Amino acid sequence: MSSEVTGAPPTGDALTPGARRVLDAAAELFYGRGINAVGVDLIAKQAGVTKKTLYDRFGSKEALVAAYLRERDERWRRWLTARVNEAAEAADLAEVGAPEQEAARAAVRVLATFDALERWMRRENPRGCGFVNAAAELPDAAHPGRQVIADQKRWLRGYLRELCHAASASDPDTLADELVLLHEGAMVLSGLAIVDAPVRLARDVAVRALAQRGVVGT
Repeated sequence: MSSEVTGAPPTGDALTPGARRVLDAAAELFYGRGINAVGVDLIAKQAGVTKKTLYDRFGSKEALVAAYLRERDERWRRWLTARVNEAAEAADLAEVGAPEQEAARAAVRVLATFDALERWMRRENPRGCGFVNAAAELPDAAHPGRQVIADQKRWLRGYLRELCHAASASDPDTLADELVLLHEGAMVLSGLAIVDAPVRLARDVAVRALAQRGVVGT
């Protein structure tokens, strides 16, 4: 397996300047105030465009919500994988035997997902996970935003499964599911400010889970 895990996100079509302003305004308003609390009139006003421009570029508010979530997902994937790969490259594995270094580096990557998450929550998610928040506002399973949310969560699960297999963990798929639960729980609690340093606590639990699965270097 390659030493570099990319987790490349889906790419969207290039946006016109007007569409870019609309999407930027929608992203700020949807996350800051809530999807259902924000109408297209306010988005158009903040973007400095007409409602006609908004509808010409995105078709509907539902499609705009999906575009907002999709772009947020793309940024998260790029951020996470870049931070994870940086941590793996910087790791000092001199004390780990050569045959086990690849697995040990994968273990570094697993734990780095929590370090990256903690930084992301401070930088991008002061009101909690944007996808969890959106899911609570979009009960209709047919809403196009719901598919984006589901894809984002499935991607994280698949990414962690890839890392757990590379780390030579026993029962790697179950371990990855446990790590997803830690990630998601930490994000929710971060938004609620109930538990002190929930992401760091989740990381500590992840260290123990990796050790129980025989992962080298934990």
